[in-house]
Amino acid sequence: MKRLTSICALSATIWAVLSCGQAERKAETPVYLDESRPLEERVEDALSRMTLEEKVKILHAQSKFSSAGVPRLGIPDLWTTDGPHGIRPEVLWDEWSQAGWTNDSCVAFPALTCLAATWSEEMSALYGKSIGEEARYREKDVLLGPGVNIYRTPLNGRNFEYMGEDPYLASRMVVPYIQEVQKNGVAVCVKHFALNNQESLRHQYDAIIDDRTLNEIYLPAFKAAVQEGGAWSIMGAYNLYKGQHLCHNQYILNDILKKDWGFDGAVISDWGGCHDTDQAITNGLDLEFGTWTDGLTMGATNGYDAYYLADPYLERLRDGRASEDVLNEKARRVLRLNFRTAMRKDKPNGSLCSPEHYDAARRIADEGIVLLKNNDNVLPISRKAGSRILVVGENAVKMMTVGGGSSSLKVQREVLPLDGIRAAAGEGVTVEFERGYVGDISGSYNGVVTGQDLSESRSAEELIEDACLKAKDADAVIFIGGLNKASHQDCEDSDRFGLGLPYGQDAVIEALAKVNPRLAVVIVSGNAVAMPWVDNVNAIVEAWYCGSQSGVALADIIFGDVNPSGKLPITFPVRLEDNGAHALGAYDPTSTEAHYSEGIFVGYRWAQKKDIKPLFAFGHGLSYTTFSYSEAEISRTTMSENGNVTVSVNVTNTGEREGKEIVQLYIGDDECSVERPVMELKAFRKVSIKPGETVKVSFPVNADMLKFYGTDGWTLEKGSFTAYVGAASDDIRTSVKFNVN
Repeated sequence: MKRLTSICALSATIWAVLSCGQAERKAETPVYLDESRPLEERVEDALSRMTLEEKVKILHAQSKFSSAGVPRLGIPDLWTTDGPHGIRPEVLWDEWSQAGWTNDSCVAFPALTCLAATWSEEMSALYGKSIGEEARYREKDVLLGPGVNIYRTPLNGRNFEYMGEDPYLASRMVVPYIQEVQKNGVAVCVKHFALNNQESLRHQYDAIIDDRTLNEIYLPAFKAAVQEGGAWSIMGAYNLYKGQHLCHNQYILNDILKKDWGFDGAVISDWGGCHDTDQAITNGLDLEFGTWTDGLTMGATNGYDAYYLADPYLERLRDGRASEDVLNEKARRVLRLNFRTAMRKDKPNGSLCSPEHYDAARRIADEGIVLLKNNDNVLPISRKAGSRILVVGENAVKMMTVGGGSSSLKVQREVLPLDGIRAAAGEGVTVEFERGYVGDISGSYNGVVTGQDLSESRSAEELIEDACLKAKDADAVIFIGGLNKASHQDCEDSDRFGLGLPYGQDAVIEALAKVNPRLAVVIVSGNAVAMPWVDNVNAIVEAWYCGSQSGVALADIIFGDVNPSGKLPITFPVRLEDNGAHALGAYDPTSTEAHYSEGIFVGYRWAQKKDIKPLFAFGHGLSYTTFSYSEAEISRTTMSENGNVTVSVNVTNTGEREGKEIVQLYIGDDECSVERPVMELKAFRKVSIKPGETVKVSFPVNADMLKFYGTDGWTLEKGSFTAYVGAASDDIRTSVKFNVN
């Protein structure tokens, strides 16, 4: 199909090489086509054979999602795809509109907030393996994800695509994802590098931030992606830093990414993120995409030749304003990306919409859903014959895989929460539904249409009255609400207007709580929400966006077929003002300057600094069993700069069913020359424990875990430190002190 031209060119090249001079001798395979040769030799050989025009040609898009290869040399085109949660459907060559394929559906995997909530590197690896196989089957070379921008404000519309508020957690979760995707011969494109922490004025705002905050909070996950994950490409962010757009930023891309971190892959612009030819040439961009929305705006025969890294670059090279050495370095990086992906012969075949992928989506969701509250054992719900369950809320019946921006998907199937609950309830249990509220009744994005009819003729008052009438006599009530993928909710290109639930949901929940104490509130979202009714509700679940298996996984938790083990990768504040950026007025969606005035005090760091009790803390999550912790032990109480200590604790399942506990290690610097957080996450481990069983969990602690970023770079100061071990950032069970000298 789309690769026919490239395949034919490659075949012709190989045939010409092998057949040339047959009467005299058998030709040797060129170095660049010989996969047995070292990668760098192949890159240099290909580069030496390319014309100036061909080198420029591979640096920019030729369609919405592809860039050109070198047909003369048999080097194929590169094909990219959104997104981090599933493989986007095909669009037309020059437009966002759907191409109309019937075989480009996919499995939607849980949003990355849900993956982060698993606190499981095993689940991250499973995620990467599965989505990588889907990308490979669809002949994609570059997967535009995952995203690891830090959760700075709960209003950021794109938080659901990222891995939470803590740089250490995001660092550990991103590495297995990358490694497993790339085993399929598909490159990840980690995004959005860097400081893309809001959607408001995302093309205009300049991030004003100090070096310490940049290095301690906003760069570590990207650094891990490059140095540990081995990411083959990185996507620049839309916004600015130091007055330069981040798709061509000297300090971030050249100095930090390529020089300091040793990144050997390609920097790819976000679609429309390139703004200037001279800066694109000198400031680290390698591959330009999406500069104009339809690719033909310039009115030329091929509008892509008008891109900043196209004819304008070629003109500068021809008249001597641009150096060919810089061009060669860009071309090397793009060739390296191509040889690792499109040119790789031993790629696996991949698979699409397989039973294994649906199972993976379910397992990840099962481990990521978080039980926030469960008084009076409201959950799990009994399947007693003759019982009646009432489900209330639009999110029980609304497809969530369509919309939200570039992560919108065309799924083969999506099990809705109501359908999942009905299927799992079994015979003899009646499951009824009431709408409760009307939110977003639309159901399309870029030509993908859900086909759902969510129209409603009843008033808000009538909807609440009808729901309460049925709730009075129900054995259990499940309210399923939260946010959705509409603009100004969890959606690219817009931020939320506030922390509260939209569409009058608070009134519905309050009314239901008054008529039935057996109420469980399920929040579907990628962001924290306010809960003014929290004291009146006995059970609360954060269900995230769980993709194709949403309803199946939620039913697993609701009925207790799976013991919940997810924990929050973000802090749920009581009020917006309990968040550092908002407390200091540092988030202004109307300003072209984003001042990171809260510094390193993001999320739980701010709450602990100000002694603020969160609604639900970072790391919080309950189980249907209970766990006890022994006193922490330490291998030695004094540690040298080059040494290490080990902190250990015994964790016992004191309940009646097997469960998984996420044991968390935080470290606090008791005496330091600079202000530091009360404590910071430095390690975690997810362990499965049977009833009555005790498991020993040990955490090695080294000097790098104790450093802060000072005027001279990463600094370790001698003195006293405290290791805190617990079940959440606000649920520390034991601690032990040690000294560094």
